[in-house]
Amino acid sequence: MTHKVLVTGGAGFIGSHLCRRLFNEGNEVICLDNLFTGSLENIRDLNGREGFTFINHDVTEPFDIEADRIFNLACPASPVHYQFDPVKTAKTSVLGAMNVLELGRKYHARVFQASTSEVYGDPLIHPQTESYRGNVNPIGIRACYDEGKRMAETLFFDYSRQYGVDIRVVRIFNTYGPAMLENDGRVISNFIVQALNDEDITVYGDGSQTRSFCYVSDTVEAFLRMMEQNSFAGPVNIGNPAEMTVLELAEKVIAMTGSSSEIVRRPLPSDDPTRRKPVITQAKEKLGWQPVVPLEQGLAETIAYFREKLQK
Repeated sequence: MTHKVLVTGGAGFIGSHLCRRLFNEGNEVICLDNLFTGSLENIRDLNGREGFTFINHDVTEPFDIEADRIFNLACPASPVHYQFDPVKTAKTSVLGAMNVLELGRKYHARVFQASTSEVYGDPLIHPQTESYRGNVNPIGIRACYDEGKRMAETLFFDYSRQYGVDIRVVRIFNTYGPAMLENDGRVISNFIVQALNDEDITVYGDGSQTRSFCYVSDTVEAFLRMMEQNSFAGPVNIGNPAEMTVLELAEKVIAMTGSSSEIVRRPLPSDDPTRRKPVITQAKEKLGWQPVVPLEQGLAETIAYFREKLQK
């Protein structure tokens, strides 16, 4: 069955991949984005095609679009961007959630929230299960995003309980792939761009902090499975449980790019999580999902994307 699907943040990194997948499967897709971190370049192959519509709009402002499926991805997701205007970031998470939920309530649409592993903060338990309530600094420099996303989850479940809105909530762990911004401050894009330019690779702290990296096509597959299953609302962790240190990633990127870059150390940013690894038991059991793209393959495709982008 095909649907009329609204994707907020649809011109962003993950959003553009999701729009393309939905469109290629025959759905009518409406992409809404204010292009703060999104880009028309990401959806250039879709724009103007029958069945795809782009609307330049900010989710913090009310809008009325009829759809039967709504994916809410609108929010800057990297520290350099969400800390640029923290008040705006909090508004995007909270008001954006309310606006898409009101649409879900009005049109009886199923509404999907792209939440984040950042709701766990700097976790005191490892690895992280969905039942863990987190260790977030509510007045820290990352709180605009962490607490904004936590409040968005609250609104989703309250709209479900109070108004019967049909919701789905996932918590995304580190995702990477083509269409990332080269200046977004995320570790994979940072390392690849620095390596391709033969610049020093910046590692914060001693590099022992860990991350778990999921290729974007795997993340999108999980989104679609979560949206179309009928057994539970979530939240469910979506990520790759293969954990590695930041220093190991830096060394791998240098090797794969053939770079002459050297690794330099910088102080660890405030409230930066030291360990991050999802438990994906629920995703396996309820969605039949787990990542299938190996890190080396995903990195090779991401490196090729940035190599071409930097040559333009």
